[in-house]
Amino acid sequence: MSAQPFWQRKSLAEMTPTEWESLCDGCALCCLHKLEDEETGEVYYTDVHCRYMDSDSCQCTVYPQRQQKVPECVWLTPEQAERFFWLPPTCAYRLIAEQKPLPDWHPLITGDRNTVHEAGVSMRHKGIADDQLAESEWQDRIIWKA
Repeated sequence: MSAQPFWQRKSLAEMTPTEWESLCDGCALCCLHKLEDEETGEVYYTDVHCRYMDSDSCQCTVYPQRQQKVPECVWLTPEQAERFFWLPPTCAYRLIAEQKPLPDWHPLITGDRNTVHEAGVSMRHKGIADDQLAESEWQDRIIWKA
């Protein structure tokens, strides 16, 4: 058995479903609505999050049914790795796809699911649910460019 952790010795495609899911740090940044500039293709993150994101836990409250409840919800797969550029630069899926190390606060490094929140990287108690304002107002809530 290798001394290296699985994310350092396996590609995304080689990971088991459990390993794949464990890459998620629980930041909920992927739950934020993004806007794409149709002319340039640039992607902008807003602080508007899916109505099903629990702001305390940063977890999806309908995870097994998320595709039925929110058809545009992106279900990440290893086959999409080359298109992970739109994910936050701290996202483990993107980092592994780009062959970069996980940040020191990542739960796989620390063994603690709260370190992502303690590091201030998550959406815990931030933003606004998408059912609380009109979609026409989302462009006023841009927080960064991908």
